[in-house]
Amino acid sequence: MSIKAFVRTAGVLAVAATTAACNTADPIQVSGLPDDYRTRHPIILSEKEQTLDVPIASGQRELNIPVKSNIRAFASAFASAGTGSLYLMMPTGSPNAHAVDFVRPQIIQAIADGGAARGRVIVQHYDAGAYGPAAPVRLSYNAVAASTAPCGNWPADLSKTAENRHYYNYGCATQSNLAAIIANPVDLMGPRETSQIDAIQRAAVIEGYQSGPRGAASEVAY
Repeated sequence: MSIKAFVRTAGVLAVAATTAACNTADPIQVSGLPDDYRTRHPIILSEKEQTLDVPIASGQRELNIPVKSNIRAFASAFASAGTGSLYLMMPTGSPNAHAVDFVRPQIIQAIADGGAARGRVIVQHYDAGAYGPAAPVRLSYNAVAASTAPCGNWPADLSKTAENRHYYNYGCATQSNLAAIIANPVDLMGPRETSQIDAIQRAAVIEGYQSGPRGAASEVAY
């Protein structure tokens, strides 16, 4: 075999070996980031305290409609996802303490209207002397919540893209938004049980399908 033929054959073998190596490579590793943003910014389920502060003025005698609506919404969230008890923290030693005692029945009624059982509501008091004339009434309960680590970590220069890798903060905002808007964080663990089939609705759909399309009557008269 001549030297030129040997060099040509060696070159063909080298190209074939390179092609085979590319075909057997992990598809995730090729032109992409080997680690997933869901791994770098995971959504974590943990028990967290949910709070609502209701400011009460010193001369207040009635809760306005928006405040009652906020309390009802908070109590409804507790009824559907809360664990343990709903704590109603009443301020004492503040200039508005008398007003708080006056509107206390209205607060409890708004909580009941929101769906929270009265037996799960615990009334407590706290020293509010340092909170000023409008010390808030605090409602709190513990519930499972979804969250991610804070975003905004930029450990590397974004212009260094030779390796074609995602930047570190990539996907963090999406994960944080998903954790914030999900109604039931437990749904992240898996799908819920399917509900029962509505037999009447199913029969109506099947009947409509078997009858075929029903077009509107033509308005053209000949």
